[in-house]
Amino acid sequence: MTAAAPAGSVPGVGDLAPDFELRNQTRERVRLSEVVRDRHALLVFFPYAFSSICTGELLEIQLNIDQFVNDRVNVYAISCDARHAQAAWAAHEGYRFPLLSDFWPHGEVARSYGVFDERSGMAVRGTFVVDPQMRVTWSLVHGPGEQRDIGVLHAAVKDL
Repeated sequence: MTAAAPAGSVPGVGDLAPDFELRNQTRERVRLSEVVRDRHALLVFFPYAFSSICTGELLEIQLNIDQFVNDRVNVYAISCDARHAQAAWAAHEGYRFPLLSDFWPHGEVARSYGVFDERSGMAVRGTFVVDPQMRVTWSLVHGPGEQRDIGVLHAAVKDL
């Protein structure tokens, strides 16, 4: 059995995904081990609400919502922004998927996935697919300023 990845390293394919519980933009608690019981989770870490690249990426997900939120998969966008900022951003952009706040302890979940940038205090663009057994089945990490290709996300969830 593969052990969970140590804190600070990016979990690889086949590794146990670090479990977490965060609040979404409407204050509901979301625990990864509970939401993956009946479908995969697409975890999309992003640096900042209201930033141009992040807005573009999440709008692409919203425009293709049926491919990312269905009976096989659900998307969870995660940043170190405060829940209030995420709530305002979700309302402004019309996002219909959970935005999870990793604000406090600041970046704890991003650190556990190896995607926290200590210098800037933000998550970098890490993307992970977690299966119902809590295993990482796909991952891709982009550095600061590097935009995700929405086509790659489509490919990651296509055959789930």
